[in-house]
Amino acid sequence: MHSQLRDGVLPDLSAQAGRPFGVYIHVPFCATRCGYCDFNTYTPGELGGANPDGWLAALRTELRLGAAHLRTAPAADTVFVGGGTPSLLGASGLSAVLDAVRESFGLAPDAEVTTEANPESTSPEFFAGLRAAGYTRVSLGMQSTAVHVLAALDRVHSPGRALDAAREAAAAGFDHVSLDLIYGTPGESDDDLARSVEAAIGAGIDHLSAYALVVEDGTALARRVRRGEIPAPDDDVLARRYELLDDRLREAGFHWYEVSNWARPGGECRHNIGYWDGGEWWGAGPGAHSYADATRWWNVKHPNAYATQLAAGVLPVADFETLDHATAHVEEVLLRIRLSSGLPTTALSTDEQTRAETAISDGLLSRDGERLVLTDRGRLLADAVVRDLLG
Repeated sequence: MHSQLRDGVLPDLSAQAGRPFGVYIHVPFCATRCGYCDFNTYTPGELGGANPDGWLAALRTELRLGAAHLRTAPAADTVFVGGGTPSLLGASGLSAVLDAVRESFGLAPDAEVTTEANPESTSPEFFAGLRAAGYTRVSLGMQSTAVHVLAALDRVHSPGRALDAAREAAAAGFDHVSLDLIYGTPGESDDDLARSVEAAIGAGIDHLSAYALVVEDGTALARRVRRGEIPAPDDDVLARRYELLDDRLREAGFHWYEVSNWARPGGECRHNIGYWDGGEWWGAGPGAHSYADATRWWNVKHPNAYATQLAAGVLPVADFETLDHATAHVEEVLLRIRLSSGLPTTALSTDEQTRAETAISDGLLSRDGERLVLTDRGRLLADAVVRDLLG
């Protein structure tokens, strides 16, 4: 159910006891724009005077106002700094971000604290500074080790830099290092992906995320596909590539715990599990989304508008919606079915449980006690499984 924002005021909210609570920080800055990206990010020429110092001052204000607004907010179990390119802030800037979270929401004693990073804006000194600040996990954009694939994606880093950065992070004391891959880029071969997966495993990481290339409307990639310069990703190729990387990761001791995420034991990203498994979070920064007390809200997008509202002492909320039971149910099925821990059968209606039996007969779901888990084939068709379950 959609609710209009009234007088710029978010409804009174309370964090729900017993649920994981995280803080997401959106850093909107990028040195260049990748052709496939439709995230809320800005290159220097698009900022209109906004800068990291002004963004950080506004962020501190939002976190302070947010902690005061969200009644019974627990200390953050997890913090995730994403973007954009958080590593453009440097270790000192990211240390200041984490200090702002500590001063507002606070951190649980065993909090997981992650930042994304572009390999080109990292160094051994950068990782040492992050560890000293209290970060526990680093997620590095790798995408591929094939030069022609990186070129097609408009990525500016060299093929080996992500691997060197992963090793530097481990040498700085990070036990949890993740690499991101994109598969299905036009011009990529099975061998290109296989070499990328092998290289990632060889870098000693304990987590890997792999995403099928999606052509998002409004991106440079979409324009190239529309003009016929490059082909759109092929569904059959994407399925084969997924199976290829899943098989190799399994052989190397990684297990899938979410459809697009694999980890060695203990390497799972707790923050992202919170999104999929019914947790709550405050999202701070331009365009960031939040969820608590059956309410979702999102911030104004441009850093200038974001800073202007906070300078006036107003939360930078663009709008919000309160989820009714039917919407909340759809989202629970959609998200929890993606996890290897599965979806409790008790979350389904009688009709939905009947449809689940059909999915089991079709080899798309399996039973694990009182939970329904996607099979290997089911993971390739996860969205269709959800549609069939919900009818």
